Order: sequence, then structure tokens, then C-alpha cells
Amino acid sequence: MKNFLFSNNPIATNIALLLVRVSAAAMMMTHGWAKITKFSEYLTQFPDPLGIGTATSLQLTIFAEFFCSILLALGFMSRLAIIPMAITMLVAAFVIHGGDPFADKELSLLYLVIFILLFMRGPGNISMDAQIVKKRRY
Repeated sequence: MKNFLFSNNPIATNIALLLVRVSAAAMMMTHGWAKITKFSEYLTQFPDPLGIGTATSLQLTIFAEFFCSILLALGFMSRLAIIPMAITMLVAAFVIHGGDPFADKELSLLYLVIFILLFMRGPGNISMDAQIVKKRRY
């Protein structure tokens, strides 16, 4: 038990990365799915923080929250998929909720920290990215 808890066990690390990657992606996907199913309602009230138009802002947010989440959950092009997700969380935390109390920024900041961790560490060996890299070595 001591070796499992206090050693740098690669199996445990890869399982942990899988768990963090899939759970963060699944939870983020629910936000994107809500925007997809109520697209016309969101279109009238969605903020335009970057000045690119409400429809474009909503579509980019859906792309990041839903479609990039699918890629992240699969571990396919993970680091590339994380970039729009992290940008979306940055905008949500510091532009949309910029003047709000910390409690309103907390969720987007938590996602941002998870995405930065996954970007820096990678998706782990239990991912499509790892399988593609493994096949290219031979």
C-alpha cells in the first residue's frame, strides 16, 4: 500500500490522468449541450465579450465546450482541443464574470486549472494520442 500511495507509479498516474480528463470533459460537455439544445434562446441573450457578434461568440463557445470536450474525453488531439477550452474559461472568468464575486468565477477557474494541468502533462498513456504516437515509433 505504501508503494502505491507514495511512489511515482506510472499506472496510477495514467489512470488519474484518464479520470481527470474524462470527468472534466464530460462535465464541460453538459454546458455545451445546454447551449446547443437552447441555441435560439441563448442567441438573444448571450454576451459578446470579444466584439465578434453574439452568434459567433455562442458558436465558438459551443465548439469549445462541446466538440473540444469530446476530443479531450477521447484523448484525441488533446493539447490542441484544450486551447479553445482554456480560452473560453479565461474569457468566462475574467471578462464575463470580471466584476462578479469570486464564487461566480470559481467554476471557470477550476476548469482552467484542470485544462492547464492536462495541457502541461498531456493526456496520459490511456488515450488515442498515446496510441497514435506508439504506432508511429515502429
